[in-house]
Amino acid sequence: MGREVVQPQQQQQQQTVAYTVEQLVAVNPYNPDILPDLENYVNEQVSSQTYSLDANLCLLRLYQFEPERMSTQIVARILVKALMAMPAPDFSLCLFLIPERVQMEEQFKTLIVLSHYLETGRFRQFWDEAAKSRHIVEAVPGFEQAIQAYAIHVLSLTYQKVPRPVLAEAINIEGLSLDKFLEHQVANCGWILEKGHGRGQLIVLPCSEFNHPELKKNNADGIPFDHIARIFPILG
Repeated sequence: MGREVVQPQQQQQQQTVAYTVEQLVAVNPYNPDILPDLENYVNEQVSSQTYSLDANLCLLRLYQFEPERMSTQIVARILVKALMAMPAPDFSLCLFLIPERVQMEEQFKTLIVLSHYLETGRFRQFWDEAAKSRHIVEAVPGFEQAIQAYAIHVLSLTYQKVPRPVLAEAINIEGLSLDKFLEHQVANCGWILEKGHGRGQLIVLPCSEFNHPELKKNNADGIPFDHIARIFPILG
């Protein structure tokens, strides 16, 4: 009985913390006194696998005004979380607020290279580079799964049927692990497995307006408004 009473209180406290941070950002975004709260909130996003671009952009702006207080570890975590949000343009939005001298540090040069590989769909190079920088990306839980989801998104823009080796390279999974992954996708995401030429396997991806152009809507509702709206306050 006691456990049932405590748990809602804990949930309420967590909700209060998150709400307070968002409220601080909305009401007082240029007050350096909220800087520690925003740094703690970045770490909370990492541990709880949540994400708040607005709070993170606010922190990067405050670092611009208080450069001596900048934590490069926090900035690196913000950029890794932004990579995980692709195809949203969050990484570029964050990088815009980071001084060039900071971007020249080795870990940030690595993250910029990783973002370039993702933007250009060079997944083999991405996974090779990420393997050399595990200390950066593995500090943020869920990174690998987020990038795999992005890779699948990119493949779905091009392929109706993707060859198994192409998928394996894009998501960096092979052998029995790939078999289990495909079983899950077939059961839960509408994927279909087909035999290709020879002994090859083809994965039929779900229909979308991207891999089936005939499904594309005629109305002009292409770019999500929230992506545009986030850019204006930064450029203003």
